[in-house]
Amino acid sequence: MNQTSKVLPRIVIIGGGFGGINVAKAFKNEAVEIDLIDKRNYHLFQPLLYQVATGELDPANIAAPIRKILWKQKNVHVALGEVTAIDFDKKLVCFDGGELDYDYLVIATGARQSYFGHDEYRVHAPGLKSIDDALEIRRRLYLAFEEAEWEADEEARRKILTFVVVGGGPTGVELAGAIKEVASETLPREFRNIHCDMARVILVDGGSRLVGPMPEDLSARAQQVLEKMGVEIHLNVHVTDVTEDGVKIGEETINAENVFWAAGVQGQDLAKTLDTEVDRGSRIVVGPDMSIPGHPEVFVVGDAAHATDAKTGKPVPGLAQGAIQTGRFVADIIKQELNGNAPQERPQFSYYDKGSMAMIGRGNAIAAIGKIHYGGILGWISWNILHVMFLVGFRNRFKVMLDWCWNYIWKTRRSRLITGDPKVHIKQLYSDHQPPDVKPGKKNQHETDES
Repeated sequence: MNQTSKVLPRIVIIGGGFGGINVAKAFKNEAVEIDLIDKRNYHLFQPLLYQVATGELDPANIAAPIRKILWKQKNVHVALGEVTAIDFDKKLVCFDGGELDYDYLVIATGARQSYFGHDEYRVHAPGLKSIDDALEIRRRLYLAFEEAEWEADEEARRKILTFVVVGGGPTGVELAGAIKEVASETLPREFRNIHCDMARVILVDGGSRLVGPMPEDLSARAQQVLEKMGVEIHLNVHVTDVTEDGVKIGEETINAENVFWAAGVQGQDLAKTLDTEVDRGSRIVVGPDMSIPGHPEVFVVGDAAHATDAKTGKPVPGLAQGAIQTGRFVADIIKQELNGNAPQERPQFSYYDKGSMAMIGRGNAIAAIGKIHYGGILGWISWNILHVMFLVGFRNRFKVMLDWCWNYIWKTRRSRLITGDPKVHIKQLYSDHQPPDVKPGKKNQHETDES
């Protein structure tokens, strides 16, 4: 773009997550030109990805086209593309569709799954940071039951129906609980040779307790609920290898065809190409005003930033609230400076903790709002209300609430399509209709309950 043709101040935003979208929306009535670049054409609510992965929701329920979100805001131009380079000196952003100059730049690229230096694990243990990830987990999850339905080799069936979730944070806890529900409540009623206690779900974490950032009493409660559901929990152990045959934790090897990774996040590769400091997780280190030191016109928000709370000195958490708050904070600074009423010194960012929650199982969640800690059905209702509020669009909110109510009442999941490669891999196909580990005359647990 020719700089001589530029009349209005130009703000370039990289990323259409919560941080980037909130920066753009803050300039709705301002005389500026905004270019928002993202490699996806949609805004995604990542905390609900595990429900796509387990068939509770459709992908479209938790995502919305970026152009649809911002279509009424005439000063915003959306570009579908991936940023390849940033020249701080020339104030240029290069992407696969060309280049853009800027007066202010906001980097809101979010985070990706971290395998802590072992990216070779990725092919055997998909993460959960995108819709593609969620659909791959969903494919593997439901394909496992299709294979187990006709597998006569007992050892092979056990391996097929062993699911290992690596990472005991909110995502890992929620995913493990949802997989166990699928295995014990949803599918046995529909399969002839699978009963509710066949599947083994194992949750692994290197810490001393689950959901470490949350209060200890809620961590204990989460562990108690999961164990009651039948989830096996391994704490204080680290994964040392992941192969197509399973996962090795410490000196123990668990034979499992399905390993899902929820153990950590890191910044995008773009951060490593910039002439600035990044932390061990490839997040860009920013100053108290969320700008890159030496480049006051360049800001980083959300998960892409290594930011510190100016009041507490603690790291700003990589949550949706953190992205929203840093986005709005940066937008206020830019607006003040463009309007000529900026204070002598820029303000320093301080995070306001509105609480944290995690879904444990059907009708059960834990929540910490300040000093108030609670769980059970009240936590579940609070969790549902909060997450619906974050969704973009009335249709998505209504559809999600309807699906949740339906699934809760009927103990089902309606979005269980196996996409991608649907081919089953069976070691030994049995010829009759009686699974090897069920004695003749023994009914499926659900069949017994319904008779």
